[in-house]
Amino acid sequence: MNEKEGLNTIEDRGEFLDEETLFIVSQTFKALSEPTRIKILYLLSKGEYSVNEIAEKLSLQQTTVSHQLRFLKNLRLVKFRREKTTLFYSCDDEHVMDLLKQTIDHARHH
Repeated sequence: MNEKEGLNTIEDRGEFLDEETLFIVSQTFKALSEPTRIKILYLLSKGEYSVNEIAEKLSLQQTTVSHQLRFLKNLRLVKFRREKTTLFYSCDDEHVMDLLKQTIDHARHH
């Protein structure tokens, strides 16, 4: 069987990435390309934390954490709930968290 006979690739079916999907994919990888965001996402994979708790646990400035959380929230990778005046953040996309965990596992095995 030659290469063309046995394969039913995405291109063969005429299914190309639309611009919106392509943009979301590139932004997701952009989110995962920044070490501080990776640290925050990894921490949030363990549970729900406030901005101050995240800053303390990761030895980061609160403003840095807030900025990165805003970026992640805009991509719908994290969500928050309000308790009085405190916002508690958690993961909002298990697909991306699975990708992050697999990438970490990959890095640890090399």
